[in-house]
Amino acid sequence: MITDLLSSTVLIGILASGIRLATPYLYAAIGETFGQKSGVLNLGVEGQMLLGSFAAFYVTFRTGNLWLGLLAAILVGALMGLAMAFVTVNLHAKQGISGIGFYLFGLGMSDLLFQKLMGTVETVRGFPRVSIPVVSGIPGIGDIFFNQNILVYGAYVLVPVAWFVLNKTTLGLKIRAVGENPDAADSLGVSVVRIRYFTIILGGMLSGIAGASLSIALLNVFQQNMTSGLGFIAVALVYFGGWRPFGVLVGALLFSFVNSLQLWIQVLGLPIPSDIAVMMPYVLTILVLVATASKIRSPSALTKPFEREG
Repeated sequence: MITDLLSSTVLIGILASGIRLATPYLYAAIGETFGQKSGVLNLGVEGQMLLGSFAAFYVTFRTGNLWLGLLAAILVGALMGLAMAFVTVNLHAKQGISGIGFYLFGLGMSDLLFQKLMGTVETVRGFPRVSIPVVSGIPGIGDIFFNQNILVYGAYVLVPVAWFVLNKTTLGLKIRAVGENPDAADSLGVSVVRIRYFTIILGGMLSGIAGASLSIALLNVFQQNMTSGLGFIAVALVYFGGWRPFGVLVGALLFSFVNSLQLWIQVLGLPIPSDIAVMMPYVLTILVLVATASKIRSPSALTKPFEREG
């Protein structure tokens, strides 16, 4: 019955899982925010997440060490980011096309590695939940916010850290200057190439962590194409949030709660077709982009290659 959704137990479950499910959105979208603020659009986020997810799972599965698995995801993400930076910054490739190419590479390579190195779906013991003393015992609130795993907490800490870096530091000023007017930034001695390399590689690392959060923290399993478009939603969240970390947080929570709701609809066996329930986050993505497209201003140099004069 629909009224089952209104029970306190189910509502707490929806909210708690919504908080958890926002984790990969936040890591990937915050990383993409840094890249886009410097003028680079990376549509390869999904591919970076898939390879990071597989690397984290495989290393954890073989070694039993979750931190080594996380490190593997970060390194794979950094390498993907480095390759993306070379193609877009040095070779001046069209960012949209090259991003799709990296997505397809990540999709195909993660599938190939899974088939050759794993063969079948396995599971690992992921990051355990860490209860925050005192506050985790608060009825309802504790279960929702303060009984999560370390990667979930890290995702929410990342938001104010990203805001501070972008708005209150010299590095953030350089990133924003390169994204708005790279020629002017270059004339003032800011290395456009270095800044863009930094933000793209950082974005790749965070996308790797986003993938790892799926395979060794939330689902504790790896399977082919397990992100199912999550990386593209993360890119959409950057637009939804207006290139602001806290705006991205609001969007990530919105999408994760909708995703959590559709999962609970299936668990409760409510009379709503499962296909429609699964479509809900993606339909919301389209509606949000349509609603916000004319109301936001992107960084002026976004998707525009930089060539130093002289």
